[in-house]
Amino acid sequence: MKGPLFYAKILLFGEYGIIKDSKGLAIPYNVYQGALKTSKILSEAAKQSNNNLEKFYGYLANLEAQDLVSFRLDDFKTDIESGMYFDSSIPQGYGVGSSGALVASVYDKYANDKITVLENLTREKLLKLKSIFSLMESFFHGKSSGLDPLNSYLSIPILINSKDNLEATGIPSQREGKGAVFLLDSKMTGETAPMITIFMNKMKNEGFRKMLNEDFAKHTDACIEDFLNGNVKSLFGNVKLLSKVVLDNFQPMIPKAFHKIWKNGIETNAYYLKLCGSGGGGYILGFTEDFDNTKILLKDYKLELVYRF
Repeated sequence: MKGPLFYAKILLFGEYGIIKDSKGLAIPYNVYQGALKTSKILSEAAKQSNNNLEKFYGYLANLEAQDLVSFRLDDFKTDIESGMYFDSSIPQGYGVGSSGALVASVYDKYANDKITVLENLTREKLLKLKSIFSLMESFFHGKSSGLDPLNSYLSIPILINSKDNLEATGIPSQREGKGAVFLLDSKMTGETAPMITIFMNKMKNEGFRKMLNEDFAKHTDACIEDFLNGNVKSLFGNVKLLSKVVLDNFQPMIPKAFHKIWKNGIETNAYYLKLCGSGGGGYILGFTEDFDNTKILLKDYKLELVYRF
């Protein structure tokens, strides 16, 4: 038995800002995916996943949200006892939604009266799904926006205008140009919860709040608008400004070993880096107008192509 595939996601723009109600843009990343599977003989990794599903089952069984969602818990428990696990190639702690894909797959298989991808996805339905996924994914992160599972479940780009205003969107089709969005592997895993704690502590500082509401939100919104409208030249100008704001204000979220190459990119205009998810490790997101040249400059690092300009 194998369930449907659910993909990784990349939050192109909006990390941290979406916690404070500014814009965000999330896209599916189908290089990595996961699916629920059942087997009589489990590998060590599958056993661990099976144990995690059992804990997740316990969490869902005690979730008091009957007005929002209910699950066929008996079926879920029976399948776990039969050796079900989540078979996933999505790297954990890398900011690309490993728990989101798991949440999406459990909702898809066990939710009663589920909202399906084939329906007319009104704003109300998107918000309801996001609320359900936020509750479910809080098991993994302590606090979740619900956006990762939503993106994984729908497998379409999602524009976050604000917390209560989401819409499915289209992105310009890729071109065979020299420019690219890419992932840079930090070779370290990052944990979401400690990074969110650092961010929330920073939010107590008035100067930080001002920077977030003014500079960070302004550059993020401009990047999203440029990206969706295909204004590539303007996009790179705005990504540079965003990269600098992040380097100046989010240093704890950027692994120390990457401060120098982050700065080099801004100074040389060869590429610009930004956080992918909450940071602290995992992937770093990059934008470049010349991907071949960037691969030479960053030859010591593993880069993965996400999107071509």
